[in-house]
Amino acid sequence: MINLQGVSLQLGGRELLQNADCRIFPGHKVGIIGANGCGKSTLFKLLLGQLESDSGRVEVPTGWRIAHMAQEVPASEQSALDYVLDGDSELRQLQQHLQESESSGKTDGHRLAELHERMAAIDGYSGPARAAQLLDGLGFSHADQQRPVRSFSGGWRIRLNLGRALMCPADLMLLDEPTNHLDLDATLWLEQWLQRFPGTLLIISHDRDFLDAVVDGIVSFEQQQLILYSGNYSAFERARAERLAQQQAQYEKQQAERAHMEDFVRRFRAKASKAKQAQSRLKALDRMAQIAPAHIDSPFHFSLPAAEKTSDPLIDLRDADIGYGDKVVVKKVQLGIQPGRRIGLLGPNGAGKSSLIKTLAGELVPLSGERQCGEHLAVGYFAQHQLEALDTGASPLLHLQRLSPEASEQSLRDFLGGYGFIGDRVFETVKGFSGGEKARLALAILAWQKPNLLLLDEPTNHLDLEMRHALTLALAEFPGAVVLVSHDRHLLANTADEFILVADGRAEPYAGDLDDYKQWLLGFNRDKKRREETAQESNGSDSRPVEDKKSQRRAAAALREQLKPLTNKLKSIEQQMARAEKALAELEARLADESLYSGGQQDEIARLNREQSQQREVLEALELEWLEISEQLEMIRGDG
Repeated sequence: MINLQGVSLQLGGRELLQNADCRIFPGHKVGIIGANGCGKSTLFKLLLGQLESDSGRVEVPTGWRIAHMAQEVPASEQSALDYVLDGDSELRQLQQHLQESESSGKTDGHRLAELHERMAAIDGYSGPARAAQLLDGLGFSHADQQRPVRSFSGGWRIRLNLGRALMCPADLMLLDEPTNHLDLDATLWLEQWLQRFPGTLLIISHDRDFLDAVVDGIVSFEQQQLILYSGNYSAFERARAERLAQQQAQYEKQQAERAHMEDFVRRFRAKASKAKQAQSRLKALDRMAQIAPAHIDSPFHFSLPAAEKTSDPLIDLRDADIGYGDKVVVKKVQLGIQPGRRIGLLGPNGAGKSSLIKTLAGELVPLSGERQCGEHLAVGYFAQHQLEALDTGASPLLHLQRLSPEASEQSLRDFLGGYGFIGDRVFETVKGFSGGEKARLALAILAWQKPNLLLLDEPTNHLDLEMRHALTLALAEFPGAVVLVSHDRHLLANTADEFILVADGRAEPYAGDLDDYKQWLLGFNRDKKRREETAQESNGSDSRPVEDKKSQRRAAAALREQLKPLTNKLKSIEQQMARAEKALAELEARLADESLYSGGQQDEIARLNREQSQQREVLEALELEWLEISEQLEMIRGDG
């Protein structure tokens, strides 16, 4: 058990913890949340023994293996695969001892046998294959896995650190913002991996859907205390909203916020079509209205004003080939952006989502076709390089004064206050800002210019939960058009009215919702793996003589007969998984029902939470069985 008892800590003149207590039991998966700078990463340093508390006790079981995600990566010549393999230090030591024993002139048979026995015990021989699977899940191609670490950009190096942490056999895993710099498909893959992780897991994250899918508890930093809530992030929001509702001083403000959101939901319902996406967004907005009270004390409150003049269409792409140099990434794009249109871009890693947004923004010129702009087009473009373009020697106030020299200082300060730059913070230079503060400033600069088209490429990286909530609210009411790429499903669900799928060189309307997309993506990745394996087999068979067609047909028929029991079993498991997912969704809907928490239903809440946990275990077991049978099928196909 992890036990913090009476822990107090000051750092840099700020009191982060004051006589705080917290207990986390083995096997639990816990999300760590709180405002930027409250001490979340510092808590990890306490658990790792890199920092000592001023008073109190911090106890982690002796002998526990701890994996944690480093924030920096050295620019080495080591390959990405070897870098991730280094995460398993025992495996690397055994490999070194075996190499030394086998290369030395004297062979100690007993010593060699011991080393090989230990290697088998830790499943060390499959280590390179497991590291390759981790890198594949995180979006690295087979060619990328052999590239030197120094050749990757900062975001991809952070992915390497995540892979290295996942490679480490651990009793306790500490992950600090693991979904930053991941796209949606890598985030979904990581969710599934962590759901199967058998040890104790602590995650610092600002992605509510990710937390909902992975954790069974929340530790919240509140007034220098560590408050442990049972359940996922949605359960935490409900519990916190209920507690705030009991505080009379907040009541009127809370009701006004909720009424405001409910009014927006009613207006959206009146114009929403019966399309699945519209219904999905309506449900998401309903949920936002329910959890609004949990964010009443948020320091961020702002709107996104739009330009008074507009054009129809704002931008029109006609038969546009999008790419770099001679390489076409997305072909023959037909896309008109009309005022008020709200599009989420979906698609696997590297399919061209960011390239499409850059083309809309005018940063990429179409290789062929046309990009036509409306007379009154005003683009607000947010991407990660906007953070790097900030003047590190200038303050937030100076950034806006350069855009509007005629604006009064007070009006600029009032505007920046909504983005969390309060008091003297408006005069501080960007040089000392965190990633989250830079992202908030970049959004403020974008909003100040009153665009009528927002192009947002992963805008939530570095933003904490409260800022993400404020941005979601602001985007929900933004009167202009929005095109969004994000791994934050909560933001996508509450912002986009329609989706465009960018895949296989095409950008086409997608009729499903985000749940459908998750299933599509799993199928896409399976098909991709099969295509790669088929290509490898074809390349390896060029020198073989052409077989008799009758023999090929007989072999294929025999293989189908051999595979039949496994394929039938696979279909049965998929049906069971569908039923389990439906049952889990029903339980989650019941747990999301506000009336359940009106009082006197603690036993029912406990029963539903138990059933939810049991159903998740059933689903995880089915997924593991599905994977095992799929691997058997692939092995048989490979042998055939």
